[in-house]
Amino acid sequence: MEKVIPFLMFQEGNAEVAMNYYTSLIEDSEITSIVRYGANEAGDEGTVMQATFTLKGQEFMCIDSYVKHQFSFTPSFSIYIVCDTEEEINTLYQKLLEGGEALMPLEDYGFSKKFGWVNDRFGVSWQLNLLK
Repeated sequence: MEKVIPFLMFQEGNAEVAMNYYTSLIEDSEITSIVRYGANEAGDEGTVMQATFTLKGQEFMCIDSYVKHQFSFTPSFSIYIVCDTEEEINTLYQKLLEGGEALMPLEDYGFSKKFGWVNDRFGVSWQLNLLK
């Protein structure tokens, strides 16, 4: 086995927008490759056939699905981030919340100094934690 990579399937051409957004929010992150659909291929021309990006060294893959599915992302799978500072967790939470929904507001739930859970505007679920 070479490696294990989380894979995100976006609909409606959101893969590249999401990658750009995520890599702009998290330091030491980048888009590492994008392969696009060309003319007369299965997906809409220019959309993401396959891409990879990293968030703090964690590699992710993503695509723009040209097939419409009856499902999307679910909070039962989330991206978990341990933040270093109060400012970092507050900023990330607010930015990820824009156009999304709060699953757990930023609070002290007893198991950490501050914790929040949000679905972003693309439907991807994020858990943010600031340790005690």
